[in-house]
Amino acid sequence: MTLRKIKERFDELLVITMISEMSDESNEQPLISKIGLLVDAILSIAFFLFMTYVLMPHVPSEDPTTVKIVAGMTSFCMTGVFWLAANMFRVTYVDFQRTKKR
Repeated sequence: MTLRKIKERFDELLVITMISEMSDESNEQPLISKIGLLVDAILSIAFFLFMTYVLMPHVPSEDPTTVKIVAGMTSFCMTGVFWLAANMFRVTYVDFQRTKKR
């Protein structure tokens, strides 16, 4: 058996295993809830304000308006990554709790 065929078989088994572990029941707790999104939004706003405050001294400018704009734009990008990470954590945790109950 060639290495390529071994890899293809392994990939097929991996996909079948992943699909079989996914939940089909519709009466379970949803992965994303309105309260979870609200909590993530509040945390993201707090993270944005905190990062803007942290980044302001690192902007190489004397103009206060420029410092606020650059720090805000930078913290906006970082907040987007934080938002995605918080949502991925929440979905993973809910799925972990589902499989733990079984």
